[in-house]
Amino acid sequence: MKFIIHIFLLSLSLAAKAQPTDSLNYRAFCFYYNWYGNKATDKQLYHWSHPVMPQNDKDTTKKMFVGNGDIGADYYPKSGEYSSADSALIDRHLAQIAYAGIGVIAVTWLGEDDYTYKSVAPILNAAYHHRVKVCFQIEPVVRKTVLTTKAAIALLIDRFGNHPAFYRDQKTGRPIFFVYDSYMIPAIQWAQILTDTGSHTIRHTTHDADIIGLWVNKDDEQTFIDGGFDGMYTYFASSGFTYGSTPANWPNMQSWADKHNKLFIPSVGPGYNDNRIRPWNKSNTKPRRQGKYYDEMFAAAFQANLKMIGITSFNEWHEGTQIEPAIPFTFNEFRYESYAPLSPDYYLKRTKFWLSKFRPTCTK
Repeated sequence: MKFIIHIFLLSLSLAAKAQPTDSLNYRAFCFYYNWYGNKATDKQLYHWSHPVMPQNDKDTTKKMFVGNGDIGADYYPKSGEYSSADSALIDRHLAQIAYAGIGVIAVTWLGEDDYTYKSVAPILNAAYHHRVKVCFQIEPVVRKTVLTTKAAIALLIDRFGNHPAFYRDQKTGRPIFFVYDSYMIPAIQWAQILTDTGSHTIRHTTHDADIIGLWVNKDDEQTFIDGGFDGMYTYFASSGFTYGSTPANWPNMQSWADKHNKLFIPSVGPGYNDNRIRPWNKSNTKPRRQGKYYDEMFAAAFQANLKMIGITSFNEWHEGTQIEPAIPFTFNEFRYESYAPLSPDYYLKRTKFWLSKFRPTCTK
C-alpha cells in the first residue's frame, strides 16, 4: 500500500510541475475558527487562555493556560496570540487561504450573542476581496434542538445570504451548513425540519439548504436517510479515531452517498495533537512526520474518487490540526512544536499543491 501511495504521489508531483494553477477550488471546504481574542482588540484573551479538559466526571484536574506565551496548544502561531476580530489579521488569513487554493471556509457559528459574532461581517468582506466563499459550521451550543438549529440557519441566510461571499453551490444555488455532533439529536427529530413532510420543515422555503451531518459510526447511514440530511462529513483529522475519519472506509462511504443521492465531504488533516488540553488523549495523536501524514490523507482521498473534500483545519490550534503558519517558540521551559525543518507556511503550499489536482465533477 505504501509503495502504491509513493508512486501515486510521484506522478502527481510530476503533473504539478507540468500543470501549474492558481485558481481556487470551490469543492474544498476548510474549517475556520473565529473564536480567538486578545486584550488589545477584545479586552480579554479568548481561547489562547484555555483550561485542561477533564477526561470524565471523576477527573478533578484543574489547570489553566493563561495565555501571553502560555497557550492551550502544542504549536505557536506565527501571527502570535491574535484576535479573530482584527481586520488586518482577517485579511491576512483570507490571503493565505486563497493562496492555498481553498475555495470555501466553514466558519464556526456560536450564535449572534457570542463575542465571535462581530468577526463574521469582516470575514465575509475579506473573503469577497480574495474570491473565497463562506459557509458555517453550527456548533453544539447553537444546535441544542432541531428548532434552535433551524433558527440559526434562518438567521444566517436572512442576515448574510445576499452577501456575495456567502457560499451557494455553483450549480444548484443552495447554501450549505455543517452540523457538528448532529448524532446527539435523534433522526426522528431532525426529520421535523429536514424532510418535506416535517412539522417545521425548511424544505421548499427561503431557508432551504444542504444540511450536512457528522458521520461517526459505521451504522449511521439510516440516521441520515430518516433524518433528511443532504449529506455527511467526517471532520476529525485523527485517522482511525472514528469509522468516518478512517480513509480506508471512504470508498464505500462515497459509493453509499452516490447511491442515495447524498453529498459526502470527508476531512483530511495535517496531523492531530491536543496533548496540552487533553493529556489523556495521547492515543489519538497523529504526528505530522514532516508532511507525510497530510500527503497520505490526500492520496487516500484521491483514490476514493471523492467529489468534495474537507480540510481540518485552518486554525484549530488546540487540536494541532492547523495549516496556518506556526513558528518555533519557547515559554519558560516549554518548547512548542513547529513545522521545522519545513517552512512556517509549508502546509499552505502543500494544500495548494493537492487542491490544484482535485478537480472532481459535480455531485448531487
